[in-house]
Amino acid sequence: MSKFLKGTLILIVAGLVTRVLGFVNRIVVARVIGGEGVGLYMMAVPTLVLAITITQMGLPVAISKLVAEAEAVGDQRKVKKILVVSLATTGGLSIIFFPAMILLAPTLSTTLFTDPRTYYPLLAISPVVPIVAISSVLRGYFQGKQQMKPYAYSQLIEQIVRISLIAVCTKAFLPYGIEYAAAGAMLSSVIGEFVSLVYLLYMFKLKKRMKVRTQFFKHVKAGKETFVSLMRIALPTTGSRLIGSIAWFFEPIVVANSLAIAGVATSLATKQYGELTGYALPLLMLPSFITYSLSTSLVPAISEAAAQQQMILIEHRIQQAMRLSLVTGGLSVIVLYVFADPLMQLMYGTSEASIFVKVMAPFFLFYYFQGPLQAVLQGLDLAKAAMTNSLIGAVVKTVCIFALATRPSLGIMGAALAIAIGTVLVTLLHFATMVKVVSYSVYVTEYIKASITMLIAGIVGYMTFSHSFATFPLNVRTTAAIIITTIVYMLLLIIFKLIKREELMRIPFLRVFFLIKK
Repeated sequence: MSKFLKGTLILIVAGLVTRVLGFVNRIVVARVIGGEGVGLYMMAVPTLVLAITITQMGLPVAISKLVAEAEAVGDQRKVKKILVVSLATTGGLSIIFFPAMILLAPTLSTTLFTDPRTYYPLLAISPVVPIVAISSVLRGYFQGKQQMKPYAYSQLIEQIVRISLIAVCTKAFLPYGIEYAAAGAMLSSVIGEFVSLVYLLYMFKLKKRMKVRTQFFKHVKAGKETFVSLMRIALPTTGSRLIGSIAWFFEPIVVANSLAIAGVATSLATKQYGELTGYALPLLMLPSFITYSLSTSLVPAISEAAAQQQMILIEHRIQQAMRLSLVTGGLSVIVLYVFADPLMQLMYGTSEASIFVKVMAPFFLFYYFQGPLQAVLQGLDLAKAAMTNSLIGAVVKTVCIFALATRPSLGIMGAALAIAIGTVLVTLLHFATMVKVVSYSVYVTEYIKASITMLIAGIVGYMTFSHSFATFPLNVRTTAAIIITTIVYMLLLIIFKLIKREELMRIPFLRVFFLIKK
């Protein structure tokens, strides 16, 4: 196995484990501090993500690319200059944003978020900015050297430490108030990031072939050309992320103020926002790991075919990606829609937020297409168009939140619908952009077959859960019904030929089955 394939496999496995651990982390938070506490927690998270996005400036991707180029020619001096300039850049930005978060926390909590209790989570999370500033540079360095294990292990360590401490931190601060408990949850994230950074520093010291501290400032002063090279790659890369982070930053602000206009009390608005973004959305986004993995492999495949002007191969790859997104996303929609109530009850101990899952699940089928479509645009050098689409979607979503959530008859459900509208719009814009530059045929019969498959599997799942296992405990009923639904869904996919033999052969245990049968 090549170094590239081995590194990709490591990242995919680590990404899956990290996603699952992150979801477990949310479940723990929800069970300990409840909906209102989750609301306070989630209101502070977008501010953190925005600060980190600006501090990183897209440098991890730029560092990875430039380090790989320098390694290819054995230029260790250039590698050192890249590291020094990157550390100076992120360090300087963190020096600005770390105290800024502390100083602005009172204004953000009382003026923009309309809930003064968000002050403590904002304050607790601010130390993570300089930590992430350094760790992002080291992760980019290891990626550039195609040493994926330190990067993957650092993510796992961060999640393991966070989950290990989150119950302890939240319970320790809970007697002082729900806002302190939310701050405790944030503190566990800071400690997790810090331990992850310590591991990266240890691995860097173990594997490095240079002394970074030697003539550090001399290299910074002579690093103008390196800085320009980094920014030429980093700024376009961070564009879409920055748009998403800014939109996410304003989302709780717009939601809080919209619900206030609708006459919803502050504490209730915080609780409702926590149920939407802390309970429902993570569950809806969890299956996207499959299409994210698909997107990872799609970018180089499309780029290679485009460089060779193989337009037929490009369409073939896109058709494969869209069909696989359809069948995997279809199963996710069925499971989330049919089993929303029991899943929420089993995970969070309450099914209050299940209505959001049921309303948004059908729309999120478009979300599962969004990643592969964006990967296609990136592979076709249309990253700027993808960024524009993201900007349009973010603006429309924000406007819709205000237009719908301010209506007393909708309230927080208006925010949920607005998020769904933004998701669908971005996906359609990505698709429209793609078909302008490549030939693409939509096979309507496949989508009809997929719809029939989803409908039949959904009915079987509902009947199984409601009648066949009615006397069993909730966890047994839910697990058994989901397994039966999945089996029926897969059988129908094979009957309708929506999954082909060669695609099943790529799954290890099924490959063994086919070889034995043969």
